[in-house]
Amino acid sequence: MGRRLKFSNPKLKRILLAIAAVAVFAVGAAAFIWTKYEVTTVTVNGNRHYTSEQIKEIVMEGNYGHNSLYLHYKYRNKSDLNIPFVQTMDVDIVSPSEISITVYEKAIAGYVEYLGRYMYFDKDGIVVESTTTQARDLPYVTGLKFDHVVMYEKLPVEDDQIFKEILSVTQLLSKYGIQTDKIYFDPNRDITLYFDKAKVQLGSMESIDEKMAGLRDIIPRLGGLSGTLDMRDYTEDRGNAKSFFQRDDVQKHAAISENSIIDSVSENEVSVSGNS
Repeated sequence: MGRRLKFSNPKLKRILLAIAAVAVFAVGAAAFIWTKYEVTTVTVNGNRHYTSEQIKEIVMEGNYGHNSLYLHYKYRNKSDLNIPFVQTMDVDIVSPSEISITVYEKAIAGYVEYLGRYMYFDKDGIVVESTTTQARDLPYVTGLKFDHVVMYEKLPVEDDQIFKEILSVTQLLSKYGIQTDKIYFDPNRDITLYFDKAKVQLGSMESIDEKMAGLRDIIPRLGGLSGTLDMRDYTEDRGNAKSFFQRDDVQKHAAISENSIIDSVSENEVSVSGNS
């Protein structure tokens, strides 16, 4: 029969008992933290490019992803997340079972396409992101001339003042709730916006706020028409400001004023009548 192990050294016995007590306490504490701090409620703020569900999946991945204490310390002062468009995130403990995730996204003014990738830049023209994914909720800018792109450096365009114009245009698009497919700057820095089958010539930055305000009211009247809306000479203070729309398949122009609507479209012309 086997012998029972006896500890004749009282000091060793006390040490082993202390170790056992610490181990039991540690296991108990871990079990308490695991159950007490299990996340059941999550709120997400500051997210634009990702849905709240996507942010939850990103933050709460892994074996300990549902523990609020673990998440809080994991994302504390962490800035290099390697998540496209996200600068950093904070995870705050509202209660042991509830966390609040605050997303701080990179400030992006627009993006260009280069060698099959989309290069996203900030208000100063500095490239802050490069992906193969096109973000439809951000302005796609074309017409800029450059021969190379370096991450975290400014796009090497001839005149970097154009980035101020891009920022102004994108801010006004947001202000008036206008969603455009593409912004084009020609060699003279005149601006053209693209909407499905139609394009809008805004011209220079002169009276750009008034042009955008007028465009907001005009866009619904164009419907699915294919053609060009000329707003290069549009100014709101002319009283009866007009823009001209030319369909691609005809040579006639339709004058669209603030008091007129498109009331019929035939094969050969666009008919416009007054609202009054």
